[in-house]
Amino acid sequence: MPVLLRLSSLFRLRTVLFGVALGLTLSAAAAPPKFEDSMAQRMQACTACHGEQGRAGPDGYYPRIAGKPAGYLYQQLLHFRDGHRNYRLMTQLVEPLSEPYLREIAEHFAALDLPYPAPSPVDLTPQDRQRGEQLALRGDPARQLPACVQCHGSALTGVLPATPGLLGLPRDYLNSQLGAWRNGLRHTQAPDCMATITQRLSMSDVSAVSGWLASQPLPANTRPARALPKPLPLDCGAAHGTTADASTAKVPGGQR
Repeated sequence: MPVLLRLSSLFRLRTVLFGVALGLTLSAAAAPPKFEDSMAQRMQACTACHGEQGRAGPDGYYPRIAGKPAGYLYQQLLHFRDGHRNYRLMTQLVEPLSEPYLREIAEHFAALDLPYPAPSPVDLTPQDRQRGEQLALRGDPARQLPACVQCHGSALTGVLPATPGLLGLPRDYLNSQLGAWRNGLRHTQAPDCMATITQRLSMSDVSAVSGWLASQPLPANTRPARALPKPLPLDCGAAHGTTADASTAKVPGGQR
């Protein structure tokens, strides 16, 4: 009889515990899910393609957006919205958003100071490596080609307010953007200095400079420079961070 009583008590205890557990489960299911109303949470729509915290996508074509100048990021969001750059997914994402919110998005990603991974190995011939370094650091005066550092900063990490850095980007992305400007598929504010420069580059130049840039490690300080030590070698509308022509006639779109 004591054994039967113990078994009966055990059964009742299990039933009570099961009921408590079931009640807690149902209560949790009925409670509304918690939502973190922050920019980081809302920007998951961006980081799905551009990588965690905007560090760059894994496919080599979605660039890093973390740490780029806010003026540059804001320009690009407007360009996608207004047809200056043509990538349907980006256009659909930004079309419903107000300009103040687009600026808030740009400032969010610009404020992120995240470490960069080491550059991936790039297969370059010694001649291409030398040519890429020349174009990036010294230019080619005979062909009226300024050096990349003259516009993008001596460390190639960009310049405020709106010139992006060129290091830490995949070679495929650099190739696609230089090629898009060279072929007239990407545009920016007039005067479009990048269109002028890339028209003077041969295809082998594009390959050499993109390969050299993609193979360079970043300096300890990856933030964009506050200013250039000398005036720009070419008049460049986009470098000033202006968006005065954003509402003017559409131009052919570029790449993402």
